[in-house]
Amino acid sequence: MAQSTSIILRLGTRGSPLALAQAHMVRGALAAAHGFEPERIEIEVIRTSGDRIQDRPLAEVGGKGLFTKEIEEALAAGAIDLAVHSSKDMPTVLPPGLMLSAFMEREDPRDAFISRKAKSIAELPRGATVGTASLRRQAMMKRQRPDLVIVPLRGNVETRLRKLDEGVADATLLALAGLKRLGLANAATAVLDVEEFLPAVGQGAIGIETRENNSRTRELLSKINHADTFSALVAERAFLAVLDGSCRTPIGGHATISGGRLSFRGMIIKPDGSEAFEAAREGDVRDAERLGADAGGELKRRAGPDFFRV
Repeated sequence: MAQSTSIILRLGTRGSPLALAQAHMVRGALAAAHGFEPERIEIEVIRTSGDRIQDRPLAEVGGKGLFTKEIEEALAAGAIDLAVHSSKDMPTVLPPGLMLSAFMEREDPRDAFISRKAKSIAELPRGATVGTASLRRQAMMKRQRPDLVIVPLRGNVETRLRKLDEGVADATLLALAGLKRLGLANAATAVLDVEEFLPAVGQGAIGIETRENNSRTRELLSKINHADTFSALVAERAFLAVLDGSCRTPIGGHATISGGRLSFRGMIIKPDGSEAFEAAREGDVRDAERLGADAGGELKRRAGPDFFRV
């Protein structure tokens, strides 16, 4: 182990196998970009409230910010220099003084359908159980198959796959990006097309958070930032921010960029899948934030203030 005096950066992350895989990806990319040994970036594992609470949906106890709270506290306090997150776990409003400074190139954003009993959503038996803690996935499954029964299923990727084998549910849904990063892509029974099953905002993208005033770390990260992914996430997060998105609101949003043009599609759905609204925008990538926010504003107007009320 390198001596602490040679440590260049301290990186904070959750301790799940996927989170650690992503942290090592960022560490390796930074080391390669700047020509130093990866070991000179120290990885600090921080256990979050979201990791500790496993017996109930996060929406009941504070939402997805529970996966970032303790890491962001360490970042704000100066205990770490950068935090590595799955972008879809990031709240729309960051704590004062913190910012998303860079994104790694996005992995496949699609959801994977996994079942030991059916090859597709359509082939699931009537009344089959689908395990998920995501309201977006629940709503989209119910939109396609109102007969399906949703059961809570939480834990890291490996835990959820094991629970599926144990018969806790007939099927589940996981982000294909996570499966790929863990070398488990062959666990997917089917991959769901973005047009059929809109991903969560930020899905497949690794976000790197820093203190706003830490110009040294931000400069180091600029070498590994993927510009198109950054712009796509600006649009998606602007969309989510207008809708005040959280774990309690089933929202999908996805932006793609080609030839300097950004295409965005967003959706809000009632948790029972009974009603949905969609909006799409296309324009210059430099208008990413405006395009995403505009789509969010349209859906907010069309759906009305009571859309998500039970």
